[in-house]
Amino acid sequence: MAWIKTIEDVEAVGQLKKIYKKLISERGKVSNIMKIQSLNPPALKSHLELYMNLMFESSDLKRKERELIAVAVSSANGCKYCMNHHGEALNHYWKDRSKIEKLWKDYKSLEFSEKIVSMIEYAVKLTKNPNDISQTDVVNLQKNGFTDGAILDINLIVSYFNFVNRIALGLGVNFTPDEVSGYKN
Repeated sequence: MAWIKTIEDVEAVGQLKKIYKKLISERGKVSNIMKIQSLNPPALKSHLELYMNLMFESSDLKRKERELIAVAVSSANGCKYCMNHHGEALNHYWKDRSKIEKLWKDYKSLEFSEKIVSMIEYAVKLTKNPNDISQTDVVNLQKNGFTDGAILDINLIVSYFNFVNRIALGLGVNFTPDEVSGYKN
C-alpha cells in the first residue's frame, strides 16, 4: 500500500480511532491518503479539517469546479492517486469517463467556457511555475467572473492538492478501485 507503516482502522486506538470512526461515519470509509498519516493523528485531524472545508463548505465555487481543480492539479503533478480519486468525484457530475480520461491527458483537448479555462490555466501555472504567477493572472480570473472569494478558494484548493499530491507521491500511496469509489458526499 505505501512505503511507510500505516495503521488500519481495526488497529487504531485513542485519537486515531476517533478520527477513523468519524471518517467512516461521514465518508463511508478511510482513504489511503488519510491512513498514510496515521502515525501522526494531530496532523491527520488538521489535514481532514482543511480538506472538508475547502471541498465541501460554502464557497463561490461549485463542487464540480473544486473537483476539476483537484484533477487538473493532480494531472499536472502526475499523481495517479488523486487523479483517480477526484476523477471519480468529478465523474459524479460529468457522467463521462472518457471525458475524465481526456482531462487527465490534456485539459486543452476539452471544450470549456473561457471562465473555466482561466481557472484551469491558473491552477496548472501555479502548480508548475508558481514563481511566474503575477497579478495579471488574478486579474484574468476577475475578468472572467470569479469573485475574490472564489479566487482565494481556487488558490487554496490548488495549494492543498499540491500538498496532498506530494504526500501521495512521496510516500507511495496507492489506490484500488474499491478504495477510490463509493464515498459519501
